[in-house]
Amino acid sequence: MHARVVGQRVGAHLRKASAHCVISNRGLAASLRRKTTLTNEIRDPQLMLDLDELNLAECKRLLGLAAMPGLEHLLGQLPASGDREHEPFAPFANVVANVDEHARAATKRSSGVARHIFDRHRAKRLIVSVIRLSGKRSTMQLKYGTNPHQKFATVDALDPGKSPVELLNGTPSLINFLDALNAWQLVREVKLSLELTAAASFKHVSPAGAAVAVALDDTLRRVYEVEDKELTPAALAYVRARGADPKSSFGDFVALSDVVDQGTAEFLKGVVSDGIIAPGYEPAALDILRAKKGGAFIVLQADGRFEPPAREARELFGVRLTQDRNAHLFTAKDLQNVVVGELDASAVRDLLLGLITLKYTQSNSVGYAVSGQMIGIGAGQQSRVDCTKLAGAKAAAWHLQRHPKVLALRFKPGLKRQERINFRVRYIEGDLTTFEREAFAAALESPAEPLSSGDRQDFLAKVDGVSLVSDGFIPFRDNIDQASKHGVRFIAQPGGSSRDDEIVAACRDYGMAMALTGVRLFHH
Repeated sequence: MHARVVGQRVGAHLRKASAHCVISNRGLAASLRRKTTLTNEIRDPQLMLDLDELNLAECKRLLGLAAMPGLEHLLGQLPASGDREHEPFAPFANVVANVDEHARAATKRSSGVARHIFDRHRAKRLIVSVIRLSGKRSTMQLKYGTNPHQKFATVDALDPGKSPVELLNGTPSLINFLDALNAWQLVREVKLSLELTAAASFKHVSPAGAAVAVALDDTLRRVYEVEDKELTPAALAYVRARGADPKSSFGDFVALSDVVDQGTAEFLKGVVSDGIIAPGYEPAALDILRAKKGGAFIVLQADGRFEPPAREARELFGVRLTQDRNAHLFTAKDLQNVVVGELDASAVRDLLLGLITLKYTQSNSVGYAVSGQMIGIGAGQQSRVDCTKLAGAKAAAWHLQRHPKVLALRFKPGLKRQERINFRVRYIEGDLTTFEREAFAAALESPAEPLSSGDRQDFLAKVDGVSLVSDGFIPFRDNIDQASKHGVRFIAQPGGSSRDDEIVAACRDYGMAMALTGVRLFHH
């Protein structure tokens, strides 16, 4: 957005804010008294815009700051716009302390002098805007780095005129940003490949789930607790994505390929999540999301037209590593080399969804998919068969949500959604501790029937039509043996192992079809 346009909007916002409520210098001073609070406001990325052409004098006049002795000197302590050599927020504590002092001093001089027509929240925000505008920076300061003790963390667009995302609400951490950027690429590519609305649920820079907007049957509507809801394509895709591994999706970062509508925002309002990235938001949806988490919910808007550079780099331990970006976009052409069996249309859809999902999953990784959604993702394991087992265990838990005994569970009113989910998962897993068993019983309106190992085996034996994808070649047939336990009928993997013939033979033994893509998908 051009600086002049943004400046005009901020100026209009300042003038509109002046019509709200009246507080004195004393009230303003009270709102500034906690330095740490205002310092956090200063770090608010929403304020870190390039507003060189905003009328700073008008801002100061509206805020009543122009008459503060020494203000220009204090603002002069801020580093120059291009200075990246030191912590850019180091002088802010002194600025805050002096602004506070001047406000209190003005109050003592006369309670009727310079009354401010702002509510406290807006006053703090606007004072911070003045400080930010004086610094003339475009860098986005993050909440913190990978961990809270890594206090300094920023995001800079490689080309300031072509930022791929815009922050609309909240203060993201570095991990939030990593989740958002990876998740956005995933849903964007799925939409391009399948021409279906796509969603992803990310945790710790890997997807807990991903899906496209495929209609739910009545049983899955019960499982996902949306029996009485009309789901738009965006809501439908996210309900499926979050439902893949609902225990892991607690506190996730959401990505949607399409504009977020009010219905999707209403669903998000009722789940525990950290933030969202999408190409746009309906006004009502944005209002709902901005109010989530007491106003702290992170809302990022992706530029759907942005194309990333051909090469990417990262710095680690004093060196810079540069490589070609993994720009391969999977399409049905990547599944033409079918070496055993045949793929149907549903399998092609599920395999493409799975391949793109693993492209943005920490390696090694294996995923299971069915009916347009991932149902188990095994990520970050050194052994591929461990990925297959881990993803298989998650897939089994997903299938068992539809077991009649699980569907028959009746929880007491008032139990939170995530508590119901966690109890169902633990009931399915079966290895409850004494404490968990007692808590589970106390949460139910009537006792649950035991879910035996025989019940699980009999139900899972009927599962069929599942697709499996692997980010690297399958080295041993034990992966195929494990996959056979989970209803797998279709496989896509790069191929290239010295034992490919053994893998093909194992697929033939189990009646599985397999395509070799020739494309490895390691991601770190």
